[in-house]
Amino acid sequence: MLRWKRNLWVLWIGVFFVSASFSMVIPFLPIFLLQIGVHKNTEMWSGLLFSSAFFAGAISSPFWGRVADKYGRKPMIIRAGFVLFIIYTLMSFVTNPYEILVLRIMQGLLSGFIPGSIALIGTNTPSDKVGYALSMISTGTASGGIVGPLLGGGIAHLVGNRLAFASAGFIVLIATLLIIFWVKEENFTPSKDHGSVKNDVKAAWKNQPLMMVLVLTVVTTCSLMTIEPILPLYIVKLGGSSDKASLIAGIVFSLPGIASAIFAPYWGRWADKVGFQRVLVLGLLGGGIGTLAQILFSEIWGFSIIRFVFGAFFCGVFPALNGLVVKSTPDDFRGRAFGLNQTANQIGGMIGPMIGGYIGGVFPVQIVFIVTGILLLAATGIAYWKAKDLNSSFRRKVSLEK
Repeated sequence: MLRWKRNLWVLWIGVFFVSASFSMVIPFLPIFLLQIGVHKNTEMWSGLLFSSAFFAGAISSPFWGRVADKYGRKPMIIRAGFVLFIIYTLMSFVTNPYEILVLRIMQGLLSGFIPGSIALIGTNTPSDKVGYALSMISTGTASGGIVGPLLGGGIAHLVGNRLAFASAGFIVLIATLLIIFWVKEENFTPSKDHGSVKNDVKAAWKNQPLMMVLVLTVVTTCSLMTIEPILPLYIVKLGGSSDKASLIAGIVFSLPGIASAIFAPYWGRWADKVGFQRVLVLGLLGGGIGTLAQILFSEIWGFSIIRFVFGAFFCGVFPALNGLVVKSTPDDFRGRAFGLNQTANQIGGMIGPMIGGYIGGVFPVQIVFIVTGILLLAATGIAYWKAKDLNSSFRRKVSLEK
């Protein structure tokens, strides 16, 4: 098997395990808070614990990107894997929310397994296969996100949330060992730049295609996360008050992930043929229209179909954005570029839930879908408007490399 293919499949397994470990414990944090005796201000603590990791990650990601350019992406993946293993294991011993908060901040500051895997794939895959490879990694993340809640809920039901955290740590440890023994990073040239994160931001500012990607990443992630605080409750409301409402909510909530696992490889292969820009525009357009269309249905089955269609389009967006990071940066800056992109992702992840929670608390829930859809359509306009600039910049980059 070719080296890049072996790297891809091992990293796919690793990303699947890490995504599953995250989704098998983190969504259950509010329930875990109740179990350790937090019965006052539970919602406040839940929001703080979720947002703290995003905030810490936004600060630390550019630093780890710089370190990756100097020492390699594989060491950063291994470092992040061991950090997650320790954090999840320690989480199984906490007795109060302050200890959880410290661990969540550490998780944000020190992790980065999946972004590191994306960066390694982007620099160790033939240029005509990058779209396919990045989309495959996306399916690993989506598949782990589907399996994780089922696994975590089952373990928590049988033996409790503490052992669920310990199990998540063990799963991450397995993923990390796979990377150590089976992934080989090639085509790595250590960066000789002795600058700073501030200089990296300045360099990114001068790179118009990269800046467009970073802006789109903030807007897209913010749009996606805007709807997260209200979506589970809205699904349960559509499903009625029957005993199966929660089960239906879980199934409907996972439909975009299932669509992503099915359709993302096709988007990736198409991106390798027609370019990431076109895939990005179509993915954002389909996601925006699909989000707006969800308010047209007042019963669960129609809503479920639209959620699946939304996922089928939207799954092409983030692999396309990652592909554009690869195409718009030189090899020795790519780790820092992905670090900055991760910061943009974390910023969107912080802002989105606050916007969605506020709008959902003041206005009818349908307004949240409208705002989210408009944001995605605005992102579509930016991507389409800047497509010519992107294409010309990439052509200049290719001619210089030749």
